Amino acid sequence: MNTPSQRPIVVGVDGSPASLQALRWALDQARRTESPVTAVMAWTVPELYDWPMPTAAQLDLATKNWLHDIVRAAVPEDELPRIHLRTAGGHPAEVLLDHARTAELLVVGHRGTGTFAQALLGSTARYCVDHATCPVVVVRDPQTGSTHSTLPG
Repeated sequence: MNTPSQRPIVVGVDGSPASLQALRWALDQARRTESPVTAVMAWTVPELYDWPMPTAAQLDLATKNWLHDIVRAAVPEDELPRIHLRTAGGHPAEVLLDHARTAELLVVGHRGTGTFAQALLGSTARYCVDHATCPVVVVRDPQTGSTHSTLPG
């Protein structure tokens, strides 16, 4: 019998097939461990020179709406209450690591394609694997194959 964990499973979501697979993997693990899930999406201020610059509040609201729509489309209705949605400005890896400081597990997707890319982790996944204070699971895009997990350190 599992003891419910109060520490969340943090999962990075960016709308890619790999991140949706990571979200589903995190939910499956959360069911097993009775853990909450925190879906995290990062945003950055775009460099626009001849266009009006959106404010941080506008970018955060747009990102929250996008994350909400992605999760709602990818997850069964009965699983939605288990998921907490979080957005923050900054580099995706740093945002994920910040949210994962007290996490049970960090789950990220990897969407590499081709033989060379399959041998390497993407920059966000690699940074998380190298710097996380909790175990990290890297879930590959369904088109590319297997799941890789690693422990920090």
